[in-house]
Amino acid sequence: MAANISQDDTIAVPIYDKARWPANTMILDNGTAWMRSFLPQASTASRTERLRAVAGALVGLFVTFILSDMAAAHAGSVPLALIAPMGASAVLLFCVPASPLAQPWSVIGGNTVSALIGVACARTVHDPMLAAPLAGACAIFAMFLLRCLHPPSGAVALTAVLGGPAVQAAGFTFALLPVGLNSALIVLVALVFNNLTGRRYPHGQQSPLRNLHATADPAPTARLGFGKEDLDAALAHYGQVLDVSRDDLERILLETEMRAYERRFGTVTCAAIMSTDAVTVAPSTALPAAWRLLRRHRLHALPVLDEQRRVAGMIGQDDFLHHVGLDDYQTLGERLRALLGHLLGVRAARPAVVADVMQTQVTSVAAADPIARLVPLMSNGGLHHVPVLDATGAFAGIVSQSDLLAAVYESRLAQTA
Repeated sequence: MAANISQDDTIAVPIYDKARWPANTMILDNGTAWMRSFLPQASTASRTERLRAVAGALVGLFVTFILSDMAAAHAGSVPLALIAPMGASAVLLFCVPASPLAQPWSVIGGNTVSALIGVACARTVHDPMLAAPLAGACAIFAMFLLRCLHPPSGAVALTAVLGGPAVQAAGFTFALLPVGLNSALIVLVALVFNNLTGRRYPHGQQSPLRNLHATADPAPTARLGFGKEDLDAALAHYGQVLDVSRDDLERILLETEMRAYERRFGTVTCAAIMSTDAVTVAPSTALPAAWRLLRRHRLHALPVLDEQRRVAGMIGQDDFLHHVGLDDYQTLGERLRALLGHLLGVRAARPAVVADVMQTQVTSVAAADPIARLVPLMSNGGLHHVPVLDATGAFAGIVSQSDLLAAVYESRLAQTA
């Protein structure tokens, strides 16, 4: 029998009480966490980096399609000008060019080998329901063996099986044209585009823990911190495919150590320890004058500043030794040319000013940077002097190894006091 309820009546609605039903609360929380696990972590890529990757994919796919279409028109019997897995390859090549999965051999070798395997499976196994998964699995196995693991190559293997009559008719030629050509072209575009936009590609290993002096000793920071053997053991224990290059992983770990040090011992900036009354020269300074400054002030290097007080280069004792010919790394051709010039009485024009012999690739730090930034530069990088720049990019001072050593010593004393 229905009850008559007026507008003035109040209906009591039970409220979920977490205190009364803790078990149900745990189930809900676990369910929420499980649902959130479907989402990846937030991307750390900047807006500029995202636009760079988008532009690279656009250029790479466009150039690859145009040139492959021209080749297809010339060949006449090519089933496709551009295969769909190239879109996935573009994601790796332009979004994560440092990834081991995006290196040239991974792209070209992985795609080509997978195409050959796909064609072989299609010809030997006539049922596509069996041939397609077999092709994908065999392609992955082969890529592991050949060290050319490339995720889009799995799609290439499936395309060779399920691509239709035109692909089937092309046979093993499909692995060369269009797959091999597509792969080579998009890698070539990635090589040019990534390097022009500041991304090293191919991403050869440049470990920050290498010994600069080419001896058997580990790098200075690796003697007390983590070293190559520690990283090898950790990766072996991890035992899975890691989509990050080894040198990038080392840099991330070193950066983490650096930030932990800053948090533990406080932040001392480069501005606090730099020398502001620095001895500098201009690019037009005569070499004898620069040498006299080095000797008079007992320095190893001098910053070279332009008219806006921006660092144009550095000139050190090694540059002078090379200038006067006291080094031993002249090539045979240089020695023969020098000997021929001496016999004929022809002498090459000798450098006269600082700009002729200075180093133009200069590593610098900002005045607000913590001194921990200097440690890998001076220990592993072998730098003795590092220019310090102000907020406008102008020269503000210079930090030497002696300055850094004194600052670290004082900081340790303050912590133990």
